Amino acid sequence: MVVFPEHRYYGESMPYGSWNEAYKNATTLAHLTTEQALADFAVLITELKRNLSAQACPVVLFGGSYGGMLAAWMRLKYPHIAIGALASSAPVLEFEDLVPSENFYDIASNDFKRESVNCFNTIKDSWDVIESEGEKSNGLSYLTETFRFCRKLESADDVSNWLSSAYSYLAMGNYPYPADFLMPMPGNPIKEVCKKIDSCPNGTSILQRIFEGVSIYYNYTGKVECFDLDDDPHGTNGWNWQACTEMVMPTSSSKNTSMFPAYEYDYASDEEWCLENYGVKPRPTWITTEFGGHGFKHALKNFGSNIIFSNGLLDPWSGGSVLEDISETIVALVTEKGKLLIRS
Repeated sequence: MVVFPEHRYYGESMPYGSWNEAYKNATTLAHLTTEQALADFAVLITELKRNLSAQACPVVLFGGSYGGMLAAWMRLKYPHIAIGALASSAPVLEFEDLVPSENFYDIASNDFKRESVNCFNTIKDSWDVIESEGEKSNGLSYLTETFRFCRKLESADDVSNWLSSAYSYLAMGNYPYPADFLMPMPGNPIKEVCKKIDSCPNGTSILQRIFEGVSIYYNYTGKVECFDLDDDPHGTNGWNWQACTEMVMPTSSSKNTSMFPAYEYDYASDEEWCLENYGVKPRPTWITTEFGGHGFKHALKNFGSNIIFSNGLLDPWSGGSVLEDISETIVALVTEKGKLLIRS
């Protein structure tokens, strides 16, 4: 039997009866934590086995990305519930300073660069063009028209954030086959994006090239007439809360190696955003306290067992995962040209 339990506050699993009530304020969101999610799964497994008279049936956990993190953590926290875990592209080390903060965007950038250096450079050069255009008297109107937004932009940063989000998700979902768990996309979507950017006729502006490319992500079906920046197609509201409370994963973008806008990680800025939007301060050391930080591999070796960390090195989250064997029963499976191996 394979069971896909739904994480609380995502999908239809809403406390307080509705999305609006569950996401009403920090008080109602307080129960959206990794600890609560793991406890949910522990109770579900226990009750399911009891209802099926299968108490002796072994359980193996599996998941990808955040789901992979939960699988690994649950095996450590509830070893009596599950005999093992397969954690795919699980960035369990993506906290504090355990790994370089540039890893995610460097890997994502290289995914584009390996398809086309020109594509990489066009995207890298586009940020200055967008910023410059936004400073012109009619620049925001021009950007709104070029990228076909439903309403006039308030800032050029809105375009940059929209594009950065697309490139990040393209790198996370760059499968060799069509997929739609993020957005409807063709197989090898980064290759298709770069084809669009590179095949535009001579004289095509850099912004038009960028629009043609990003439309592979945001409008592969061709059915979208205009893009609404207020729409959240990825359901990130819950994740934003988690990032403001416990899942504090420092990221930065290198000026030299990344195609994304360069920036340094700034905790103070994150704290300000979280206070403004949720009235809470992030807890950057809580996950490492709960599940292990600098001593995580030591904890795995001495207290863990039966966990497989599988990673494709083209996945941006692989930079924060376990890429080497820890013991005979804590092993790493790494594919150099692979992507996320399991999607939960």
